[in-house]
Amino acid sequence: MKLLMIEDNKSVSEMMSMFFQKEGWDVSFAYDGIEAVDMFNEDPESWDMITLDLNLPKKDGMEVAKEIRAKSKSVPIIMLTARDSDSDQVLGFEMGADDYVTKPFSPITLVARIKALQRRAHTEAQVEEPEHSEEKQKKEYQITTEHFKLNTNTREAYLDGQLIPELTPKEFELLNALAQKPRQVFSREQLLELVWGYEYYGDERTVDAHIKKLRQKIERVGPQVIQTVWGVGYKFDDSEVDKKK
Repeated sequence: MKLLMIEDNKSVSEMMSMFFQKEGWDVSFAYDGIEAVDMFNEDPESWDMITLDLNLPKKDGMEVAKEIRAKSKSVPIIMLTARDSDSDQVLGFEMGADDYVTKPFSPITLVARIKALQRRAHTEAQVEEPEHSEEKQKKEYQITTEHFKLNTNTREAYLDGQLIPELTPKEFELLNALAQKPRQVFSREQLLELVWGYEYYGDERTVDAHIKKLRQKIERVGPQVIQTVWGVGYKFDDSEVDKKK
């Protein structure tokens, strides 16, 4: 795995370098925002993982994330930050981050987060065997309801025939998990396990932040189909779409 660690604290970088080397990863370090963007842009498709400190000199980490996402929609980004407010976390996810680790952190924890995110990204990128046209047509949409269609091969979702735009990997996975079982209520803990694939140390704000952004994108093409069940969690329900139009 080729990893770019963007971190202005050299002692943190040196500490993590030992752990990364133990894993056999090819790691490069950038110590400010401008250097980070320049390094990434040299070969955007070569990177398998980004860890990104938000408090960077020369260019803020939020802006760095935005510029990376402009070049690559798929490279996984883990934010590293001393900030721990809901607004900072939500903003980071809106800029395209996939995960969030608050400083101070355990090196073992960060390595575990990287591995989990890398496994999921690798699974998503696997190319399926070619199919005969008839079989492919049958599998064009893995989820179909009266108003909603979702294709896991193209990673596209449609509401009344309109493409829900610019879904990030995690937003798509959340929508897929919810839509597979319409009207079933999922707790935040269940969604953390289904979408992130590992224990998220009880940080349910991660789900809320992604749901908020997902809803904004759904509402750009039609009525809301992600419903809040207060005190429990979230569910997918498009049965009331006609009434909302």
